[in-house]
Amino acid sequence: MQMNVGSIDRVARVIVGLILLAIVFVGPKTLWGLLGLIPLVTALIGFCPAYGLLGICSTRSNSGGQSTRTA
Repeated sequence: MQMNVGSIDRVARVIVGLILLAIVFVGPKTLWGLLGLIPLVTALIGFCPAYGLLGICSTRSNSGGQSTRTA
């Protein structure tokens, strides 16, 4: 499992994940907010299965840190 989520992408995933998790405790208080665990986990491990399937990599090891698609 090779890391395919870059640092900016990881920060965005943490923010989105925390916002979604907040829905469980604040606001409508629905369990749909538990979907926030998905971006949090992918940010913590640095690997996104969807990126792997689509051939996307947002790490800096590619051309200048820009998102690239490998085919």
